[in-house]
Amino acid sequence: MASKNTYYAPTGGLPPQTQLLSDRAIFTEAYAIIPKRVLTDIVISYLPFWTGMRMWVIARPLSGFSETFSQYIVEVAPNGGSDKPELDAVAESVLFVVEGAMTLNIEGKEHQLEEGGYAFLPPACQWTLKNNGNKHLKFHWIRKAYQYVDGIDAPDAFVTNDNEVEAIPMPNTNDVWKTTRFTEQSDMRHDMHVNIVTFEPGGVIPFDETHVMEHGLYVLEGKAVYHLNGEWVEVEAGDFMWLRAFCPQSCYAGGPGPFRYLLYKDVNRHMPFIRPSR
Repeated sequence: MASKNTYYAPTGGLPPQTQLLSDRAIFTEAYAIIPKRVLTDIVISYLPFWTGMRMWVIARPLSGFSETFSQYIVEVAPNGGSDKPELDAVAESVLFVVEGAMTLNIEGKEHQLEEGGYAFLPPACQWTLKNNGNKHLKFHWIRKAYQYVDGIDAPDAFVTNDNEVEAIPMPNTNDVWKTTRFTEQSDMRHDMHVNIVTFEPGGVIPFDETHVMEHGLYVLEGKAVYHLNGEWVEVEAGDFMWLRAFCPQSCYAGGPGPFRYLLYKDVNRHMPFIRPSR
């Protein structure tokens, strides 16, 4: 399927020695900005049981940072991939393709995912991944430890594409603010949502959202100005934002084209207590 959308993917490499050092990167107790310029060859990581791969880790569980999820941007060379990609039986995953194509085998059934391809993989799912194409594959891999609930089954695996899911307009916004939801909000089997949010130029979040969900936001397309915990920051395609729970957040889409981002949030579960030791 040819994608009708544009997705930014990092290219790696190293900046020249003449480049200025300062950038938009910032790390605070309330939020962090990882701009696209810092995703260079010297900050890549690798995983066991993969061939022809490298990745940029843009979020990981860490005190004072992401607490509920991890997020990688994975690059796989032609003929690369893994027959044992996930080593944690409790981990659930979302894969989202931003460049190239993958052959994804889920419980013995093969799927072809091209740009815009989206896959949900439940905990304890058996899956493999291969790049059978002639160009590099790049995709986001979002992982979370699934929170089981007695009496509720874990969700099923599924595969779809950004272009196959109709975006839902937010009420009273004249269609300038839409969300592409890949799972039903009322489906209690899911304890995380990974959606795509779209703002047309000039569209805004018209108040500082302050809520319990933790966010990871990767800008797929366009640019905007964000108001985060009382400070204004500019973001553009290729930037990643982490927003802690209750971080005040609003934005203004700058144009000239749509502003779109891949959004993670934790949902549909009780708030865990920090229990005193005995």
